[in-house]
Amino acid sequence: MSGSLALSVLGGGGVARSTADPASAVLAFRRATAPGAEQKGVAQIAKDASVKLALSRFTEGIARAKTVEAALRDPRVSAVLMPALGLPDAVGSPGLVMRALLSDPADPKSLASKLAVTDARWKSAASTLNLAKRGLEGLRDAGVQKTLTEAYTAYQWRLSRNEEAAGISDALYFQQRAGTGKPLTAYEVLGDAVLRRVVTGALGLPQTIAIQEVETQARAITSRIDLSKLADPRQATKLAERYVMTAAGGGMGGSGSGLLSLFA
Repeated sequence: MSGSLALSVLGGGGVARSTADPASAVLAFRRATAPGAEQKGVAQIAKDASVKLALSRFTEGIARAKTVEAALRDPRVSAVLMPALGLPDAVGSPGLVMRALLSDPADPKSLASKLAVTDARWKSAASTLNLAKRGLEGLRDAGVQKTLTEAYTAYQWRLSRNEEAAGISDALYFQQRAGTGKPLTAYEVLGDAVLRRVVTGALGLPQTIAIQEVETQARAITSRIDLSKLADPRQATKLAERYVMTAAGGGMGGSGSGLLSLFA
């Protein structure tokens, strides 16, 4: 796992309206994705006192834990661990975190594998740590801690981009996840709080769609956009920019021909 995987923001709360206008928001997003922007930004955020404190508490929590279960229950650990693994929306779910990360990702009946049906992040996280076999040593491993530290710092930098325009961190995460060459499915989108927010936001779908059956939600997405097109980084970027514009209050409306023409 690399720092680039840790892009998501806390799920469930939605995105506040940006103080930036749509054009300015897109320009801010483009600055964040310019060559070298992430490297420079991460280096700066690593010096931030709050980031240093969180990482110090993280390593202290792991060092003092008697068992891997105790470490995973420690708020100091989860506050860094879950964002670093790309699962910041799980910080407040210690029971789920423990069961999933301690399960064997190689076992198709394990919780990590079952969750991966709709959200691949869990299986990836369980595989990265390998706690089912390594236990507490999986968290104390110097190489793993270095990777997690870098990932958390990158996450914090991306989160800080929202100071320029709301939704940029969401858009960065989406761009990274979507433009990999492997098409996303509607169920992967719906199973990830940030992907859901970006795709439904860009398509102009109301938040109330969440109360519908998952199959109905999936059809609402696939009837409006060909998700396979998003495997192309250029198309993923177009949708990400549209989301940023929408988050900035651009009144983009629904999922009309203007949006669909981007993916023709």
